[in-house]
Amino acid sequence: MKRIGILAYGSLIDNPGPELGPNTVAKIKGVNTPFRVEFARKSRSRNYAPTLVPVAESGASVKGVILILRDGISETEAKNMLWRRETNCFDTRKFYQPHANPGDNKVYVEALEHFKGINVVYYVRIASNIQPLTPARLAKLAIQSVSLKKKDQGRDGISYLNNAKANGIQTPLMSTYEQEILQRMNAKNLEEALSSQINLLKENAGSSHAP
Repeated sequence: MKRIGILAYGSLIDNPGPELGPNTVAKIKGVNTPFRVEFARKSRSRNYAPTLVPVAESGASVKGVILILRDGISETEAKNMLWRRETNCFDTRKFYQPHANPGDNKVYVEALEHFKGINVVYYVRIASNIQPLTPARLAKLAIQSVSLKKKDQGRDGISYLNNAKANGIQTPLMSTYEQEILQRMNAKNLEEALSSQINLLKENAGSSHAP
């Protein structure tokens, strides 16, 4: 029986989703990605917050986790579940189809054969789209991504960065990116920065409704 895994190196570590989560039977932690990663993509589903993606230049190998899927899950099912999770698709009738014409917004599921003792490990690759890729630009996007909408809670760039830190992820831009946020928000840490931005949004919302 083939062992199948999913390599998580971003939000997938803590939030595998409604399909991958229940089908994960074990985790291998502290696995370095065999490719470089950076906060190089603004995600529409996260209010255009910076997210981690594989990059060809700069970036660094980061600590990830391999989610080991239960026996009986086929390679096709694994790819479909990963694709649906990464595209925020909850319709199990939809499935992953490799694109003949690559595009900046296409989600690709790629395979690592015999990686860390696992027969096949799948991961997602999607193009970077943040220009210029600087700490100042990342901080601006992260702060702007904070929203008062209930559905957006925890899906902003400041929370995403804080979760990456908690999982031991380090990239070349990460430290200066964090410091840029703290400086702009006059905060001691990311939790304080997020709280300050939420309060600012509430104040602005209140003043806009004032008679």
